[in-house]
Amino acid sequence: MMRILDSHAHLDHALFDTDRDELFESMAQAGIETAIIPGVSPERWSKQLDVAKRYSCPYGLGIHPWFCADNPQQALDLLTDKLNSYIEDPYLVAIGECGLDKIHKDNWHGQIIALQAQLSMAQQLNLPVILHVVKAHSEMLAMLKRYSLPRGGVIHGFYGSLAIASEYIKLGFKLGIGGLILNPSARKLRTCVAQLPHDSVLIETDSPAMTPRNAAESRNTPLILQSIIAEIATLHKKTSVLISEHAFRNTVQLFDLKLILI
Repeated sequence: MMRILDSHAHLDHALFDTDRDELFESMAQAGIETAIIPGVSPERWSKQLDVAKRYSCPYGLGIHPWFCADNPQQALDLLTDKLNSYIEDPYLVAIGECGLDKIHKDNWHGQIIALQAQLSMAQQLNLPVILHVVKAHSEMLAMLKRYSLPRGGVIHGFYGSLAIASEYIKLGFKLGIGGLILNPSARKLRTCVAQLPHDSVLIETDSPAMTPRNAAESRNTPLILQSIIAEIATLHKKTSVLISEHAFRNTVQLFDLKLILI
């Protein structure tokens, strides 16, 4: 059986409250060993940490650009305190989810401040970052070039050109490929993924969001990971086993999961 990890899934979301146990049982039966749960805001960290502990999931702590205030200093102070409290926890594997999102640009100034602070935290704590980037690749690349991040990170839910992907890869970043690859209309993404080196790809779902078009249910889950792997394998003209092995290894190496995956 393939070894599979979901590198980005919000399994603490309320949409999973009624059947979370059953979902994790189904994931195990499908060969999905675990999922990394990103943090999004101080209001949701407590539940996120409870879910991560209960199901032995690695996690990140961060402030998502959608949840940034124009003056995010209070949230950043809370993040610093939370990171200091959990830094010895081997399941804390990243800073994030943080980033830039121009669709939600009414708080753009706050996004910039919050991202800069979280990149500094990643530097200081020697952790990778989980980055959300929407219509802001030029700004993100410029900022990453100003910060030398020792562990790099992942551009989650990547949807861009090969040229943009190559710039991130040069900076030591991986690219998170999710359910959008299953949409036939995603021609740019499919063309890009077909040319990505195997060691640059992570697989993810962003559950419960980013449900592929024509999916059986509106709520996305990690159970679509095998379909994502199969689609990438088709694009690369390789086997699903090979693609899953590379993605698994990439995720373990980036987030240093060796100690918690026994």
